[in-house]
Amino acid sequence: MTVPTISLNDGNQIPQLGFGVFLVEPDEAERVVTDALEVGYRHIDTAAIYKNEEGVGRAIAASGIPRDELFVTTKLWNEDQGTESAHAAIDRSLERLGLDYVDLYLIHWPSPTRGKYVESWKAMEQIKAAGKARSIGVSNFHQHHLDEVIEASDTVPAIDQIELHPKFAQTQLRSYGKDKGIAIEAWGPLGQGKYPLFELPEITSAAEAHGVTPAQVVIRWHLQHGIIVFPKTNSRERAQQNFDVFGFELTDAEMSAIDGLDDGTRVGADPDTATF
Repeated sequence: MTVPTISLNDGNQIPQLGFGVFLVEPDEAERVVTDALEVGYRHIDTAAIYKNEEGVGRAIAASGIPRDELFVTTKLWNEDQGTESAHAAIDRSLERLGLDYVDLYLIHWPSPTRGKYVESWKAMEQIKAAGKARSIGVSNFHQHHLDEVIEASDTVPAIDQIELHPKFAQTQLRSYGKDKGIAIEAWGPLGQGKYPLFELPEITSAAEAHGVTPAQVVIRWHLQHGIIVFPKTNSRERAQQNFDVFGFELTDAEMSAIDGLDDGTRVGADPDTATF
């Protein structure tokens, strides 16, 4: 099965469907990522703060998959923001991953109380120039954060990875990203189980109509909106189900019904007030 790709503003391509390892325990990461790679995923999203880069790296090394067929993302944690510390942080991540470069390096949060995200973005430009990251972007940035880094630098972020699910659809930020050429990635695409998404009639009726699971419906909703999505699971069976989303298409009416669920319900921290 060929996963569609999204063209980034720097000319690189990213698989639109990937596999996330948020909250995957370090001693489980190798098994979980091995399963994902065997299922067919080629896009893996991790982060330094997840403490599982080494397990991800071991799975990649053991897979035998050519490096140029994989897309690997990791992230600069808040405590490592700043010019010198960002350079040291990418080196540590690469060592843990066992890689010469990552395909995407993201500033994990703006962490406004530190006041270093613009400085860190300039360091990200240097990291890309050094060949340690093919593409650079941000995570959890609001429009005003993006405006600041764009104004202060020569590089528009390739990606903004944000909380995004049917009850928090981020339509304004998605529209801004489209205007600026910033691709949007969804974290928590299934709501992280923090509300009964899979019981909502707009989801269950579409699942019944297409003979698929509610999770497959929600992933398909993301894909049809052009969003990059990487659902997380420790289960190989669910990883397989989450990957099997290219044999059906939601109708315009089904898409509109799911769009109508958006009520601003955030399940994670607000980047403007997050202090970690």
